[in-house]
Amino acid sequence: MLKKPMFHIISIVLAVLAVLFLGPSQAFTGPQPAQSKGGHAAEEILVKFKTGTSDQEKNETHRKHGGQVIEVIPQLGIQVIRVDRDKEEEKKQSYKAERTVEFAELNYEVYAVGTPDDTYFGNQWGMTKIQAPEAWDLTTGSSAIKIAIADTGIDQDHEDLKTKIVANKNFTRSRTVDDKYGHGTHVAGIAAAATNNAKGVAGVGYNSVLMNVKVLGDNGSGTTSWVASGITWAADNGAKVINLSLGASSGSSTLENAVNYAWGKGVVIVAAAGNSNTSAPLYPAYYSNVIAVAATDSNDTKAYFSSYGTWVDVAAPGLSIYSTMPNHNNMIGIKNYGYLSGTSMATPHVAGVAALVAAAFPGMTNADIRAKIQGTTDPTNGFSTPLGRINAYRAVQ
Repeated sequence: MLKKPMFHIISIVLAVLAVLFLGPSQAFTGPQPAQSKGGHAAEEILVKFKTGTSDQEKNETHRKHGGQVIEVIPQLGIQVIRVDRDKEEEKKQSYKAERTVEFAELNYEVYAVGTPDDTYFGNQWGMTKIQAPEAWDLTTGSSAIKIAIADTGIDQDHEDLKTKIVANKNFTRSRTVDDKYGHGTHVAGIAAAATNNAKGVAGVGYNSVLMNVKVLGDNGSGTTSWVASGITWAADNGAKVINLSLGASSGSSTLENAVNYAWGKGVVIVAAAGNSNTSAPLYPAYYSNVIAVAATDSNDTKAYFSSYGTWVDVAAPGLSIYSTMPNHNNMIGIKNYGYLSGTSMATPHVAGVAALVAAAFPGMTNADIRAKIQGTTDPTNGFSTPLGRINAYRAVQ
């Protein structure tokens, strides 16, 4: 009799943190660079005259175009000019046509990058690495976008997750949809913990919501049928993204058919590439309709454990990732919040970005979303073949 392949979680416990609260020095409070928002100030343009232009010539130019100097940046020789409302673009062009003007431009609005007020955001190096805060200034996702976490369950009353869970389904022999192992809760927090709620951590997907699809038992393992059932159920019940931080070394036609079924329904599927530090395939990540995710460290170098190979599609932060943990006893042994490592942790970063892209571009297909994620990556080091690390900001532009 052939032995059925067993599915296991793809993570490593890095450090046990039983501490419930960290000191304020660990909260992220540093300033963030301003970014252009794309809009501009009403009734204002910026003008710089060429060196040697006399004050009389400047004044004559302003009279000609109906401009009024309201502010000067003397170090740069730039004047802020008041013009008629809704004529900003027209006046900019008029000034630019003058031989004495070096340049004229709109007075673009800038804004502080939206750093969330979540208590432990400073511990989440992966968020800043993929430029999630910059992405959130362009889109904070949508509660209409569901991310299915097919895993060991999600803590049902965690302070950072309970408001985000919109569906629960158990395909295992466990008596509860809750997370008694700890892995699924950690993954869920990375993907879409409640963000900017003055507590806990931030989730990449921000306003995206979570479907708790329990396909791994309380010991952290499951079967092909459980996983395939979870994938098809999620696809049938509105999931836009399915996160599979799990895998088996043996392929399965049943599993591949489930993946293809979900893909055919427009779902983006992301899966962990594995922690074997080899190029050996892991399933379902290996299938063509899945985004296979490797793990990187804070230096954009391959995490020491991460699998790799030409079949891997993108990389994401996966070493020392801080996220939610069950607030009750669990097999991993960390409560409330803690660090884990693995391609399991890298994968929900990608799922969260997929959710942001889906919200930012409602007309995109799953193929479009996948192409957007893979086409906007940053370079990494240490992989045997070129592999990009996801960039949320670039993906949602």
